[in-house]
Amino acid sequence: MMIRKIISGGAVSLALLVILITPAFPAPLTLEGPSKQGGVLIGKTIKGSKINFAGRDVRVSPTGVFLLGFDRDHPSTAELVIKHPDGTTTNRTLNIEQREYDIQRIDGLPSRKVTPKPEDVARIKKDNAEIGAVRQLNTDWAMYVSGFQWPVKGRISGVFGSQRVLNGKPRRPHNGVDIAAKEGTEIVAAADGIVALVHQDMFYSGKTVMIDHGHGLNSVYIHMSKILVEKGQRITKGTPIGAVGMTGRTTGPHLHWGLSLFSMVLDPALLAGKM
Repeated sequence: MMIRKIISGGAVSLALLVILITPAFPAPLTLEGPSKQGGVLIGKTIKGSKINFAGRDVRVSPTGVFLLGFDRDHPSTAELVIKHPDGTTTNRTLNIEQREYDIQRIDGLPSRKVTPKPEDVARIKKDNAEIGAVRQLNTDWAMYVSGFQWPVKGRISGVFGSQRVLNGKPRRPHNGVDIAAKEGTEIVAAADGIVALVHQDMFYSGKTVMIDHGHGLNSVYIHMSKILVEKGQRITKGTPIGAVGMTGRTTGPHLHWGLSLFSMVLDPALLAGKM
């Protein structure tokens, strides 16, 4: 009996020793997507975790899904801090690939679309306010997990981040991707979401649709010839939303497709992959 007790006690002590000296496994963390300027990562961690990225809190879905974005001129590194429900913390330094951007010169635009007249300014401000309101949405759904596809196929006529020179005058960098296609070509939703804005005639963008994919991520489709959806409509990836046109400021039929995480503009081509 004495021998049995000693063995039993030794086994218990050995088990405790193993528990004490075995390092804790790191909490699960996955990051999918391009870690580069203009990119966005879809992350997954333990549900109930709290996330801070580059000094800002990040919304996390009930299942632990979240988004991280990098703007056009994002620094080469960024700090990710995740506080888990059990009190542990995951720290990660992300390396952000830097990009070089082209200069794109576009001539032949109506002078009023490059240098608006005083009477146009109020209209432009109103348009920008409506777009800005959508970009501030922080809805709790994570429909972006559906993945993204190209909303239309055609020739890439403008790329994200390029410095724009319009009628010889430097303007802001291009904040999306331009896809040239025949007028009337069908445009589909790039991912699941809720239609957050429908406008039939914005000064610069013409017929415009914005889709809220959740957590501050939204996509915009402009210069369309017609719109097939209504504000508040829930749609799935691949749903027809309109047709290619040349409304607003444009020199030919094409779709301008943009993506933003709140006010941070992103490169939608990085999410969609090869056409």
